Order: sequence, then structure tokens, then C-alpha cells
Amino acid sequence: MSHDSVMDTLEAIRTRRTVGKSTGDVPRETIAELIEAATWAPNHKLTQPWKFTVVAGAARERLGEVWAREAVADVDPAKRDAIFEGEAKKPLRSPALIIVSVRTDANPVTAEEDLTATAAAVQNILLAAHAKGLSAAWKTGKIVSSAAVKRFLGLDLSDRIIAVVYLGAIAKEEPMARGRKVATTIKWLDEAVLTV
Repeated sequence: MSHDSVMDTLEAIRTRRTVGKSTGDVPRETIAELIEAATWAPNHKLTQPWKFTVVAGAARERLGEVWAREAVADVDPAKRDAIFEGEAKKPLRSPALIIVSVRTDANPVTAEEDLTATAAAVQNILLAAHAKGLSAAWKTGKIVSSAAVKRFLGLDLSDRIIAVVYLGAIAKEEPMARGRKVATTIKWLDEAVLTV
């Protein structure tokens, strides 16, 4: 690996931004390439616990209806219509959504490892999209635990949706970089620390 490729990776990490709204269709081949990159995430015992469900075109509208029905289930009737309309539009923020889910293993240690591996897979999607000049955002919310949404997507009810990746070719908004706390998040242990 050359020094330049390391710097390119660091630059990609530092310059990637969440873009919540985008336009411009992304070809299926490109989406498949992003998902292939996702599957290179570190994954203990290569359990490959993830699933990627791509929602595009009119399917976004149908997902929006399911999403909205779930969102207003326990809402004050006076506010229901406005909330329904807003929720129904969420899947239309981008031309494509990659919904990333992970199966839940019966072994709690494996389940935890699979969950964190799938989160790493999502980051791979975001970085690969950024490298290709695409707009992407990792979103969640309480709707991802909805049984109706899982049924619509053809997922098992025990699966966990950990990301709704909004994907498009052109950003409708360019978010600014926000500062990161680094020094206060590092603890150096240079010598053996003995506790009794």
C-alpha cells in the first residue's frame, strides 16, 4: 500500500458529510458496488449477518405510507394528518434507500459482534459513496423497529434495522464540517498499570 493511498483514505474519512436530501438516480450497478464494499467490513468468523434491502422508485412511496401509518398510530388525532404527511415524505428525500439490517443470533456474544460488524459495513457504504462523489446519509429513528416496516421489507421480525442509508447523485444541501473533540477522548497507557 502506498503512502498516497493511506492519505486518500484519511482524506475520505475527514471530508465525508451526511447529506440528508439528494436527487439524481444512482445506477443499480453502482449501488451493488457500494454493497459489495460494505461486505468487506471486519466480521468475526465471517458470519455475514447483514442484509441490504434497496428501496427505489415507487416502492419509496409505498414504504412512506407504511412508515407514516406506524408513526401516527398513537398520535393525537388533531395532529395526525400533518404528521402522516411529513413521515410519508421521508423516503422521498433521496432517489434510493439502502436499508441495512442484521439478524439476531441466539448467542448474545455473536449477536453483539454481528451488530457491530454491520455498523462497520454501513460506514463502508458511506465512504464508498463519498469516494464516488455520491450523497449519502445514515438515518434511523424509532420507525426502524416497526414490525410493519420489517414485514414490508421482507425481514424477519427478530432482525434489527440499523441504518436507512439515503443515497443520491447530487446533494440538495451541503452540510458544514463540525469540530471533533480528540484530545479529551484519548487516554494513553504507556506503562503497565497494576491495581490491587
